[in-house]
Amino acid sequence: MTEQSAHEKYEFKKKLESLRDKKGRSTELISIYIPPDKQIFDVTNQLKDEHGQAANIKSKLTRTNVQGAIESLLSRLRYLDKVPENGIVYFTGAVDIGANKTSMESEVIIPPEPITVYKYHCDSAFYLEPLEDMLKDKGTFGLLVLDRREATVGLLVGKRIQAFRNLTSTVPGKQRKGGQSAHRFQQLRLIAIHDFYKRIGDAASDIFLAVEPKDLKGILIGGPSPTKEEFYAGEFLHHELRKKILGLFDTAYTDESGLSELVNAAGDKLQDLELMGEKNAVRAFFKELISDSGKVAYGETQVRANLEINAVDMLLLSEDLRAERVTTNCSVCGYENKWTRRWKPGESAPTAGNCPNCGSSLEVTDVTDIVDELSALADKSNAKVVFVSTDFDEGSQLMNAFGGIAAVLRYSTGV
Repeated sequence: MTEQSAHEKYEFKKKLESLRDKKGRSTELISIYIPPDKQIFDVTNQLKDEHGQAANIKSKLTRTNVQGAIESLLSRLRYLDKVPENGIVYFTGAVDIGANKTSMESEVIIPPEPITVYKYHCDSAFYLEPLEDMLKDKGTFGLLVLDRREATVGLLVGKRIQAFRNLTSTVPGKQRKGGQSAHRFQQLRLIAIHDFYKRIGDAASDIFLAVEPKDLKGILIGGPSPTKEEFYAGEFLHHELRKKILGLFDTAYTDESGLSELVNAAGDKLQDLELMGEKNAVRAFFKELISDSGKVAYGETQVRANLEINAVDMLLLSEDLRAERVTTNCSVCGYENKWTRRWKPGESAPTAGNCPNCGSSLEVTDVTDIVDELSALADKSNAKVVFVSTDFDEGSQLMNAFGGIAAVLRYSTGV
């Protein structure tokens, strides 16, 4: 199975967002998942049976729409000689487009991972769960930061850090109360430390063992010395989990922020993860930005201008960026305008408006996805393209503070 490129993942995610937004008035939207080992003959036979059963639907409009969707599917399957290696998914049905109107729409998806189960589904929304599961990052790492006062247990799931438990200790400070012997005080303190380590180990074991074993890629432990070394030597984690410990790392914090610090400290162990590649790319951008070298650009206008003169070394695009470049023309006086609109799934495209020169209605002649356009410009100049998730702080900052578009330049251009 060929691994998806970052751009292919972006397109796949965007397509699912579009399908998720489509609704039918009744159970008129059909989703059919065909695995690679399924015979097309068997699928067409079932669809013919479903077409016959749809004749019993009481509502004439629903009956007509469902049978029309099935007929569309049967027509498409006639041209399918062989099911692709990963299977194929068809989405067809009468989509509600407002103003008491519907539109018969169809979409075909070749999934990035194999479909394992055949499924025919008819509902008021398309059935997307199996495809949405393919978007989820399945690699998981256990995270634990601790000292003698506090501990936090979490998981790194794909690119997202999730904190699950925060524990605080009853370990007394190093200053003993009056009347206690030094030996007695030290004994009580060691017992309290041991009990706290045991609580940490039990909590961490419960959380890490709940992860599917094949998905738990490793465990990272952080904290100040000698605490983390004491915990590790005491074998407080479940014996199966101890085999997955990747290393001990110095961290200054033991609260939720300590989990992020731990992931950064363990960068060498995680260097093959997409997360670290994205973090390093954003850090390179911030480093040049802070240095005032002039070798950065951000925002669509600046980045586009630098791409057009082949000055971009690395293009950073947020995975959450949704924008289109719209071209409008006036057929009367020839006026043309290009502008960018941001959009969200479910939003309708704004009308083109009227020509500022002659007042005639403008016509939309071209709509281009900004990500596709900027990626194509980057490819022409051999610039590296990095898609950045918003599941971590730096990635979220790229989207919110810089509009999801930034670049590290080969040289300062002043553009």
